[in-house]
Amino acid sequence: MAEGLHLSRRQVLKHCVGALALGPMVRDCAWSAPASLSDHWPSKPIKLIVPFAPGGGNDTVARAVGDRLAGVLGQRIIIDNRGGGGGTLGAEMAVHAEPDGYTLFLGGVGSLAINPATREHPSYDPIRDFAPVSLLAVAPLVVALHPSLGVSSLQELIQKAKQNPGSLAYASNGVGSSSHLATELFCSMAGIQMTHIPYKGLSPALADLLAGQVKLMFSSSVAILPHINTGRLKAVATTGAKRNFLFPDLPTLAESGLAGYRASSWYGILAPAQTPLKIVERLNAGIESFIAKDDFKQALSSEGADAVGGTPEQFSLFIKEELERMRVLVKKIHLSMD
Repeated sequence: MAEGLHLSRRQVLKHCVGALALGPMVRDCAWSAPASLSDHWPSKPIKLIVPFAPGGGNDTVARAVGDRLAGVLGQRIIIDNRGGGGGTLGAEMAVHAEPDGYTLFLGGVGSLAINPATREHPSYDPIRDFAPVSLLAVAPLVVALHPSLGVSSLQELIQKAKQNPGSLAYASNGVGSSSHLATELFCSMAGIQMTHIPYKGLSPALADLLAGQVKLMFSSSVAILPHINTGRLKAVATTGAKRNFLFPDLPTLAESGLAGYRASSWYGILAPAQTPLKIVERLNAGIESFIAKDDFKQALSSEGADAVGGTPEQFSLFIKEELERMRVLVKKIHLSMD
């Protein structure tokens, strides 16, 4: 039996099918074996697929949770960075992994909401193909303006945009990025038009914003904070459901007149669909044991992120809501990444 614990799920099923002639008790093997395997989980290191290159917010969050989860489970968490396709490559790898609890996925707004919503025939279904474990954190963006714009509040920005439709140019990290869609959601809800200038990443976008080549950007809060502090840029609002701890005096967009507005980067742990419920529950319990602790919150603060937590069912509902919101938005602005 000890040797059987190291068989893959497919190998277990293969052996069981070959034993069907031995009688009804053996015939139940295909169902009893996965439960037995989950009873002894984890017996080896666990791989956590991060769908982006090392460095950056996703990698920081993955290592913060991986270090602590390893201590709870008694097995190493191996971070496997698989960048490509805006998170699609890593998601596809996770979807096709064995559902045995030894492969996990760090999902987010890009891989689980934006990518599926902007493709006519996505290569995976974020609802059907994953077993949500826990929503780890949310990281709201900041509405940052160049001082030359002469605007000191979100409502003043809206009025200026309405006076000259399309004349204001905003920067983003790229077409289909969270920065892009957060700004388009703002334009849609405010009833304004602005011109999108997409860049290949945050650094060049921020450089042109600082130079005044573009006048505004919905940016990562950590990246923009030093320039707000020195006065080179002005922040007028944040995009989260509640105020950002890095900018406690800044109102949210909802507080600034756009009731119901919410747009943030977010991070969560998922497993491949059909991973045994017992394993999913143990993973969730492990994360819940440290997610509210100060040292974990401090680790997330380097990315401007707030710890969340919650049940797998709550995370599942959150993903469905985010996916639907993105589908409605991309249809309205006629955005397709195909």
